[in-house]
Amino acid sequence: MKRLWSMALCALAFFVPASWAAAQARYSVKTTGDVVQLRDNGTDTTISVLTPVNNAYEMVVKGQNVIRMAVKNVDEMRARPGLNGVPFLAPWANRLDELGFYANGKKYNFDMDLGNVRGPVPSQGFLSGTNAWKVVEAKADANGAWLTSKLEFYKYPQYMAQWPFAHTITMTYRLSGGVMEVRTRIDNLANEPMPVVIGFHPYFQLTDSGRNDWTLSVPAKVHWLLDQRVIPTGETEASTKFWGTDDLTKIPLSLKAGQRLDDVFTDFTRDAQGRAVVSMSGVKQKVAVTLGPKIKTVLVYSTAAPPPPNAAPQGPPPPAAGAVPRPAAPAPTPVSVGPPIPFSATKGEPAPPERGFIAFEPMVAITNALNAAQKGQYKELQTVAPGAFWEESFWVTPTGF
Repeated sequence: MKRLWSMALCALAFFVPASWAAAQARYSVKTTGDVVQLRDNGTDTTISVLTPVNNAYEMVVKGQNVIRMAVKNVDEMRARPGLNGVPFLAPWANRLDELGFYANGKKYNFDMDLGNVRGPVPSQGFLSGTNAWKVVEAKADANGAWLTSKLEFYKYPQYMAQWPFAHTITMTYRLSGGVMEVRTRIDNLANEPMPVVIGFHPYFQLTDSGRNDWTLSVPAKVHWLLDQRVIPTGETEASTKFWGTDDLTKIPLSLKAGQRLDDVFTDFTRDAQGRAVVSMSGVKQKVAVTLGPKIKTVLVYSTAAPPPPNAAPQGPPPPAAGAVPRPAAPAPTPVSVGPPIPFSATKGEPAPPERGFIAFEPMVAITNALNAAQKGQYKELQTVAPGAFWEESFWVTPTGF
């Protein structure tokens, strides 16, 4: 009997660690130079992050990239991070209507000589290309894989000159169950309340169909009217009027065929946790973006799909007689230098331009919220008190890939 018990215990000792190791092996983290990759073997999903700019430039599911990329390799991403991947827009998202902003009843004018803010319509903040992020942690366990990075904004005089609120930003990309969570925390180190008007600018694509065949779900009651600068005027209309349908969960994108979208939506239908969901669907594929309660706005951006590749190319007009050719622009300085790293996508790339894209931009507030609030046109401006922090997430869920 004792011998049987010993054999049973030996068998248990043999199998338990093996099963534990198998559970652990579902998620992993790989660091190669300046790139960290989060891996979920259970759903065959890889998220790759260029760490100096803290930008997830790909989310690849079964060989297909959910994120539309305009660059062809990681070296191009290092040279032109811009609005590729999942760029972070801060200290403000989207546009401002003048060369300055209001906060706590005071006006702050930009120093245009610094070069990190460009006019006449300052756009997208000035952090999307910064290489000042530092990795805090890159780990995996039985529940997921994650990367946490931090930007100590207050240490950079050129940033503080434009946005005089000392703060830090901590961001975590987490991959669990095939879902990417992007969680952002802002700690206010200043002695005044700091307005929070950040956002993100991810471009999404479906690989089983083209733009005009996609169906959107944007369950927001309010669409903001825009001026010629694509800045809200303060007037709004029902979203159903803008889309031309009463069912905001099944909007045929063909209704906007040939049209550019760059539109701001608020007042979303939310669940008991205060979360809202926007999505795009193709034949079988779907990408859903879930917004945490503090993300009040989505900007939907998409350009009309270009003509099919058989159409006659439309090149630039020939130079005028005697015209002096412009010198080539200097090559941009890379944000970092690292080893050549192949993209993880093996199917459907590079994406044909005629496929199209949708950018669901999660934003804490509407475009120009700082100045619109000063004018009394916007009532939902969020702030973080001195010594306190603001924190929120959005989630990207691909299915059908």
